[in-house]
Amino acid sequence: MFESLIGLAAIIALFVIISRQQSRIGLIERELGALRSLVLSGSVPSATKPAEQAATDGKPADAAPAAAAVADLAASPASDAVSAETPAVPAEAASGGVVAGPWDKDEAKPAAEPAEPAAAKGARQSDVETALGTRWAVWVGGIALALGGLFLIRYTIEAGIFGPGVRLTMAALLGLVLIAGGEFIRRTGFKVPVQGAAGAYIPAILTAAGAFILFGTVYAAYGIYGFIGPALAFTLLGVIGVATIAAALAHGQALAGIGLVGAMLTPALVASEAPNPWALFGYLAIVLAATGVIARMRDWKLLMAAAFAGTGIWTILYMTDAPGVNLSTILFINAVTLAVLAFVWLGGRSEEEPASRFDWPSIAPAFFVAFSALGLSVDPDFAAAGYALPGAVLLAAMLAVALYRPSARPLLHAAGLVTVMIYLGIIPPTSIGSDIVGGSLGVDGQPAVVSDALTRNIGIGLGLLFIAAGFWAARRFTASTPIHAASWAAWGVIAPLVVLLALWFTFGNLDRDLLYAAVAALLVVVFAAGGEWIARAEEPPFKGGASVSFALGGAAVAGLLMLHMAFGSGWTTVLIGAAAIVPALATRWRSYPVLGWISVAAAVAVLGRVAYDPTIVGAGLLSTTPVFNWLLPGYGVPALAFGFAAWQLARTTNGRPRLAMEAAAALFALLTLAMLVRHAMHGGVIDTGAMTLAEQAIYTLIAIGAGAILVAIDMRSPSSVLRYGSMAAGVASVAFIVIRHFVVLNPLLSDESTGQIPVFNLLFLAYLLPAVAAGGLALYARDKRPKWYAQMLAVVAAVLALAYATLSVRRLFKGEFIGLWSGLGQLETYTYSALWLAIGVALLTAGVWLKSQVLRIASAALIAIAVLKVFLFDMSELEGVLRALSFIGLGAVLIGIGLFYQRLLTRAAKDADKDKQEQADSNPVQE
Repeated sequence: MFESLIGLAAIIALFVIISRQQSRIGLIERELGALRSLVLSGSVPSATKPAEQAATDGKPADAAPAAAAVADLAASPASDAVSAETPAVPAEAASGGVVAGPWDKDEAKPAAEPAEPAAAKGARQSDVETALGTRWAVWVGGIALALGGLFLIRYTIEAGIFGPGVRLTMAALLGLVLIAGGEFIRRTGFKVPVQGAAGAYIPAILTAAGAFILFGTVYAAYGIYGFIGPALAFTLLGVIGVATIAAALAHGQALAGIGLVGAMLTPALVASEAPNPWALFGYLAIVLAATGVIARMRDWKLLMAAAFAGTGIWTILYMTDAPGVNLSTILFINAVTLAVLAFVWLGGRSEEEPASRFDWPSIAPAFFVAFSALGLSVDPDFAAAGYALPGAVLLAAMLAVALYRPSARPLLHAAGLVTVMIYLGIIPPTSIGSDIVGGSLGVDGQPAVVSDALTRNIGIGLGLLFIAAGFWAARRFTASTPIHAASWAAWGVIAPLVVLLALWFTFGNLDRDLLYAAVAALLVVVFAAGGEWIARAEEPPFKGGASVSFALGGAAVAGLLMLHMAFGSGWTTVLIGAAAIVPALATRWRSYPVLGWISVAAAVAVLGRVAYDPTIVGAGLLSTTPVFNWLLPGYGVPALAFGFAAWQLARTTNGRPRLAMEAAAALFALLTLAMLVRHAMHGGVIDTGAMTLAEQAIYTLIAIGAGAILVAIDMRSPSSVLRYGSMAAGVASVAFIVIRHFVVLNPLLSDESTGQIPVFNLLFLAYLLPAVAAGGLALYARDKRPKWYAQMLAVVAAVLALAYATLSVRRLFKGEFIGLWSGLGQLETYTYSALWLAIGVALLTAGVWLKSQVLRIASAALIAIAVLKVFLFDMSELEGVLRALSFIGLGAVLIGIGLFYQRLLTRAAKDADKDKQEQADSNPVQE
């Protein structure tokens, strides 16, 4: 067991050292390559100018570039491993060994010889030689010393040469000798012989080996032979660990890492029959504080983060023994952690670092302290012991440290996230039950938030704390560091809103609760006033940055909660829609970008509300009275409010929110008409029953009318939303007609009753009225929309008119039901041919009169269909006089069309000649 532990520790130490030194070696080699490329390309840096001057004076010039390279590399991170007290490597000494090492100085070639390829090859060879001869030899040698001492002890045990006490004494002396030797070499002015081998700092390697042997010796004296008790072993191991960390001030961060690992493993190596938590956390506090002081002096971020993480892991491991834990020790170690972070690690940095600096080592204490607060607040054992209040105190302390040290921003995010998790009952990695247990959120069948007065009072206190701290910090940082201000403002509204929502869900009346609605209304006022207070401190004032946006956005969410808490579903939908006017009106006094988006958010909220319950008040409470029911205000009031908001935004901010509100107004106007029609067509029920052709016809007319209205509005107030929205409405109406009118709900295929009234029947509503509407929209949009759009509507109008005429003929012969399976008579067949020819002629006339090529082409297509029908169908189906009349009529129409086109072309030619003559008369030829 002892040998395995020693071997594992040696492997870990070797891995840590090699990983760090390899990164440094890579950085140095890249810098050397960059300098070599500059020299070989002839681009000489400014540092080489003294060398050129020296060459002109007859002095050797090849030493200066090397000295410049050494000077640049001396500033690299590799110098961290060398003691601050160690003298720097002189340029004269380094000039001969920067690349090839001191053993190659006698073999150097004259500078005048061109040897660029040879130089590059020699550099690669010297890099390998340097690594093997300086770095790897020192590392492996140090590990060999440490293991050699331990193996010597093992040999004496197996051979029985010395007793256990003598062997341990010899091992301790060996460790002390190695440490003393390292210190002696360092104090005698040890220099790294070759630049780039700074990682092979021999004093640090000897010190690490000695500390390693001392750790093993003390543990053997306690764990194997029992020469010392757990208290003394614990103390000695801790002293060795802290002393090793302190020695890192002279020997580098790698040695500090070894000492920290040993110090953190000490409590696990030393077992006690009666463990004392105060001894454990007192020891951890000393180690953490010592590490913090040393890490701060050298700015070793990784070491500090590791110390915070080790302390936090011990805290969490101790808390897993709940409920037999000592609350005072948990609060003590977390307080020490926050104190070391605030006063030791981040102390004195305000003048050195920029205000926007982010301290990433703060992530470790933020995570572990927040996790402690979470465990105290929601764990059933801790909650039963009344530890929720101490958990809230830890959260408050995290906020205080984040306020005191702005760079410790992770504390703010961790405290806010834990508060949200506590009051929503979300505790990773357990799964949240969908049911409600005892009036509170459930976690695996048990309540995650205890429904008592303490939970409510803590939530109120945390909410007030987040509001006060968040808005004060947001105002303080909004001019200098907007990212800090935005973070504080965000949590200043998120945490109170989540707490309010959770408390309402747990303690309030979900149907209607005026008390919580009053609290939400108060939050609206506080957040809005806070946003204005922050905006006054902006530079320039009232800019409406991210922090102001969070504050006003929080006011909007609080207003939404207020309406849900105070009113029923119907009034909530209406009032949320009407509330979109408020931020739009506010743009008259403040041009904050967020105001327009709050109006858009209100529109999205209403859309989500009606998607959840299209009946506004529930199917059981919706009146069957046509038009005058909850659907009219539920859809109509938001439509009017959105339209007014769009109009107001167009005169103030006039950005994307205005376009979104225009789209929302148009959408809800259509929804209002559509829902009222469906309500009336289905006897007051809108969520059941199959759609009929009459209902679909009304929807189609609404879509066509909406397209026309949007075009008209766009002509008066141009908008891309209105432009594309109008075309979308037209395309949607065409899709309705093609799919629903002609195929799915066509009376020929469905055999639906067309009504008993001769003219004003289903065919009039479903085909003739849409044909007139589509034709009118095509005519109105000719010069206002793309050509294809007007042509599409014109073709659809013509086809609808043809369908109305054809189906009316069918109804004339078949009566109310006109399904195809009732057959065709000869007279009916002949009537279709005559009708289509007549409609073709009418379309041709309209096309010439309106100068519409689309109508003329439609006329030609319809006449072509009629010709095919006569020759392919009438010839075989008709008999006698009807067959003759069919062909006679077809021939007469075709000849008439030919004569019409001939006269039209003749008139066009005469007009062209007349215009040419008039032009010639007005411009006589001058001789």
